[in-house]
Amino acid sequence: MTDRGNRRVVWLNGKFVPESEALLPFRDRGFRYGDAVFDMTRTFGGRIFRLAEHMDRFYKSLRYVQIDPGVSKAELTAITEEALRRNLHLLDDGEDYWVGQRVSRGVDVPGGDIAAHSGPNVIVECTPLPLGPRARLFRDGIDIIVPSVRRTPPDALSPNAKTHNYLNLIMGDLEAKARDPEAWAVTLDVNGNLCEGMGSNVFIVRDGALVTPKVKYVLAGVSRQTAIDLAGELGIGVAEEDISLYDAYNADEIFLTSTSLCLCGARTVNGVRIGETAPPGPVTRRLLDAYIAHVDFDFEAQYLDRLEA
Repeated sequence: MTDRGNRRVVWLNGKFVPESEALLPFRDRGFRYGDAVFDMTRTFGGRIFRLAEHMDRFYKSLRYVQIDPGVSKAELTAITEEALRRNLHLLDDGEDYWVGQRVSRGVDVPGGDIAAHSGPNVIVECTPLPLGPRARLFRDGIDIIVPSVRRTPPDALSPNAKTHNYLNLIMGDLEAKARDPEAWAVTLDVNGNLCEGMGSNVFIVRDGALVTPKVKYVLAGVSRQTAIDLAGELGIGVAEEDISLYDAYNADEIFLTSTSLCLCGARTVNGVRIGETAPPGPVTRRLLDAYIAHVDFDFEAQYLDRLEA
């Protein structure tokens, strides 16, 4: 019999179970329609980052899509911390987790059937970060491709809610990866300006200051806000403005923020080389160093240590 102490666990609808035994019915609306919300943060050396901010955003997403998880924010925060505690010993040296919460609206029950669980399905999970596959991004910089797929406009569905309905972003990512399997997609908004990628926000550096898309069109990433906050501490200007492809091609530097990468420089957009130096450029470098100091953990070295020849 497998030792459960050596298996990752998840919290599912009120109890901790081995990840392999965490089962949901196929009639769950999160599976059938993407009718669910989630949030995800990461750990640094086993320490969870800005959990309060992520939980605030998570519960705002739940309110937007009108799902009551039946668990308070304080309770789910404590459950999240306990889930991490129960899984930490399974990490290898130098590894870290994504730590996430997911809530679906629950099961559509056909007439006459009785479901084993009614109401929302609530999950808290831990997943090891993909450090090795993404290590070269910190060495070489990210290659961004802008697909033809446009981001869902905010008057159709607010991008500020982090829902399971990612098909729009997935289609853009598939198009980008068909051109370059290592590329990261950044979609355009409905007006043809740079918007966001699947789990990433974009910044350009122009004349020593940062420009990033308006929050009306993008998910307000916690890593995005961290970069904005750090820029303020460093005296670097930040503006939320429309960014055209012309602006991107002529930027001094470009970088992406995301939960896993935190902050990572880009080297090309649609094959156009950005800036006069290899990434990270000088402004990106200052922000990257400030981010590392802020979390008291060298995540850049964590990635680079896993470079393959």
